[in-house]
Amino acid sequence: MKKLVSVSILSADFLNLKEELDKVKNSGADMIHFDVMDGVFVNNISFGFPVLKTVNEYSDMCLDVHLMITDPLKYIEQCAADGADIITFHIESNSNINDTISAIKKFNAKVGLSIKPNTPFEEVIPYLDKIDILLIMTVEPGFGGQSFITDTLEKIQTAKAYITEHDLNVKIQVDGGINEETSVLTGNAGAEIMVAGSYLFKSDNMKNSVNLLAGI
Repeated sequence: MKKLVSVSILSADFLNLKEELDKVKNSGADMIHFDVMDGVFVNNISFGFPVLKTVNEYSDMCLDVHLMITDPLKYIEQCAADGADIITFHIESNSNINDTISAIKKFNAKVGLSIKPNTPFEEVIPYLDKIDILLIMTVEPGFGGQSFITDTLEKIQTAKAYITEHDLNVKIQVDGGINEETSVLTGNAGAEIMVAGSYLFKSDNMKNSVNLLAGI
């Protein structure tokens, strides 16, 4: 089955962002993955909503926004207004989970819920019937270019089995250390959306690399 590919622009050359966005569109990728970090929830700061708004004004691609911030609920309205099609937040954040899910739905975006590598899958079970995407981090969130954590494969398999058994309409997304090898491993385990940044932007041929991640 063909997997979807979401290209993380955290790894893009921001001095030439227009050209990088054109490259992503021409690669045949399905989404642009947009990491928002606050320097508190994760030990890094990335970019904020003015950049998201600019990207949205230029690109017609699906914008897949990953909020790695302490209190995502405060920013859902702004995030949606600036162009997010998918808004993913962390179960480990300080915001009320159900309230945040409701806010995302209110502004007509798809709902993603993310868990870190050390967070047990069981913690997301109460919310799976309310979300569209489960993002399983395959590295510790905060920095691009990290090595894939192999132990996360078991969590992906467990999540896929649960989603299938309960006939839930939830896609599993993976993010961190995704390349042509780990995309096969995570895809076999049940992941359907591959997030990749460093691997794609360092590639000599992004289109070919996107096809490898998609399994085509």
